[in-house]
Amino acid sequence: MKHVICLVAVATCIGFGKADAQDLKDLRALPDTSIVGSRANRPLSIRNVKVPIPELGLSVDYWKHWTRIGFNLNQASFSDNWRDGGINSMAWSTTAWHKSEYNRNDFNFTTEADLRYGVLANENQRARKNVDRILWDNKLAYKFASRWSIFTSIAFESIFAPGYQNAAEDNRGPIITRFMSPGYLTETLGLEYKPDNTFSLRFGTGSARQTFVLDSSIPTNGQVDGVDTRFGVLPGRTIRNELGVQLLANLDRDLTKNLHIKSRYMLLADYTELTNPDHRLDVTLTAKITRFISVTANGTMVYDRTWLFGQETSPRVQYSQGLAMGVLFNFPRQ
Repeated sequence: MKHVICLVAVATCIGFGKADAQDLKDLRALPDTSIVGSRANRPLSIRNVKVPIPELGLSVDYWKHWTRIGFNLNQASFSDNWRDGGINSMAWSTTAWHKSEYNRNDFNFTTEADLRYGVLANENQRARKNVDRILWDNKLAYKFASRWSIFTSIAFESIFAPGYQNAAEDNRGPIITRFMSPGYLTETLGLEYKPDNTFSLRFGTGSARQTFVLDSSIPTNGQVDGVDTRFGVLPGRTIRNELGVQLLANLDRDLTKNLHIKSRYMLLADYTELTNPDHRLDVTLTAKITRFISVTANGTMVYDRTWLFGQETSPRVQYSQGLAMGVLFNFPRQ
């Protein structure tokens, strides 16, 4: 009897458990997946949000500038009883070079000034200059290909101080050069080939050059068509005009980390005498010893078809060279 009662009780509990489990499942609420339906009657609220943007004050600078200023000093002295002989001397020279470049889209404007002056003084002798040059070159170009541009330029050349004949002697001779005697103004229109920022080659198919001799006391030093002239300028005149072809090459490159070369070669041929053009080559090598101390070697070669020497009947190549050590400042610093 007891066993029967236990079985009935167990069966009853199982029945109640199943009933409870069934009731809980029926009461389970599924999540509503209809988003639109739940918000169908709600108006949408959209607000414009303004994100604050700070003002940086930035501007584009299309200009670049480079400047080099150098000063060289050479000195030698000897005692009165120095056995090998010698003469006390001092020489100094200064250089100033500046370049500004404007680049925007395909337009380029470049202005470059190269100024040099130096003096040599030996004991018991008059001081005389050993370096003297003024060069100011301006160029406006429009690039129509990756390496080619059409350009127009104007360049001015002259010297600072008077030059004397027989300058090596104590007694100076007559003045043979001075500022604007001669002076050169060259205008050019043509094509420029520039593969990189260190080299350029200009082909000036239309080049005009004016040679000025403003000092009438300058002696004649050459001939044009058999007539004695001053740097090609006829007697009684102060200016000579030429029209011809110009070739101008510029190289400004670091050969090594501490060795720099800057050179400029110009050829100018008058249309009336294309087979006998004028040439000028300027080369400067700068070796950096420390940040500010450098050794500089300069060389210049000139061929002027109108410039004769003494009783000669044909021009010769002129040349000069110098070697000096001094301080050199670069801006911006390198």
